[in-house]
Amino acid sequence: MNRKPRILIFIDWYLPGYRAGGPTRSCVNLIEHLKGDVDFSVVTRDADYMRDDKFPGVKSNEWNVLPDETRVYYFSEDGLSKAAIYSLLDNEQYDGVYLNGIFSKYFTITPLQYFKGRSNKKVIVASRGMLADSALAIKKLKKRLFLLFAKQFNLFGGVIFHATNEQEASSVRKVFGGKVQVVVAPNLPEKLVSVQWKQKIKSGSSLRLVSVARIAPEKNIKYALQVLKDVKAKVRFDLYGPVYDHNYWNECKEVISRLPKNIKVVFMESIDTKLVSEAISNYDFLFLPTQGENFGHVILQSMSAGIPIIISDKTMWRNLESKNAGWDVSLADKNGFVSVIERCSKISQPEYDLLSKGAFDFAQSFINNKESLEQNKQLFVK
Repeated sequence: MNRKPRILIFIDWYLPGYRAGGPTRSCVNLIEHLKGDVDFSVVTRDADYMRDDKFPGVKSNEWNVLPDETRVYYFSEDGLSKAAIYSLLDNEQYDGVYLNGIFSKYFTITPLQYFKGRSNKKVIVASRGMLADSALAIKKLKKRLFLLFAKQFNLFGGVIFHATNEQEASSVRKVFGGKVQVVVAPNLPEKLVSVQWKQKIKSGSSLRLVSVARIAPEKNIKYALQVLKDVKAKVRFDLYGPVYDHNYWNECKEVISRLPKNIKVVFMESIDTKLVSEAISNYDFLFLPTQGENFGHVILQSMSAGIPIIISDKTMWRNLESKNAGWDVSLADKNGFVSVIERCSKISQPEYDLLSKGAFDFAQSFINNKESLEQNKQLFVK
């Protein structure tokens, strides 16, 4: 019997952390779905995204085994260095590494430097949407200089890029050239037990909208608030997520201060990933006019909970209205968002039931796609 391939996953933030959002969730789901075929170990930090306090119960700078039996090495801030990463790679037995992201100093760049000239290991780099035009526009000069350096020294030479869809694959080739090896395998959803659709009672007094995303320009919270400024219906909009960009959040608060009385916005702070689906279930619609997502776990979680979505056209979740799952509206059409929200405020319970069931069914069709699972498996077992 052939043994399972051994893969080291490098990622800045992992369980029990949740504040980094999508990338952490993507890795958790990948491991959960494939652990029967691949022997994964994770190398990460001992604190959560934008936090200094280390995870309770975690032994820093050594291997830990989580309750789900995943083996995890948690680096402390003072224990994390190029030499420490090199030492770990020297002393572990593994067939390949899976690096999450493009720009991480210790969890992408350092392992890539280690493997230059070593051809016996498979190196997979998940771009995690970081090469999309909307992502590269943030901290533009710094990212452009790094990519020039990376291409000049062939830092990513010989790696396999993991893209979650063809659009992301095109972004990789646009940056690194058409000859790079890119494998497309969709992000895997949370592994759930069988569930059935349950009716959600739409609120009567005011429309309940929710966003679950970090407060940062790419999530477009300010745009969402500007949309609500022109909405005449009574709306409550709750924001869950860490403040990543404080200057941007101040701009958001300025918009909030000028909203009409029929619009109420409440900042709810971050929420543990395990509680997201339950929290979203208390709302009528997810409202996230993002500037771009390579996947969007919260979008799928929302639909899985039977909560329809109002999002931009900058994600993989398209033609939602034809699926009775919600709306994907062009960011160039702010009035389009206003019209959708006004419409949502007036729909009857039977109409809402159709949307809720449509969102649930669409999510289930994606979750139960066995081809996606096989595509991800082939990343590691070939």
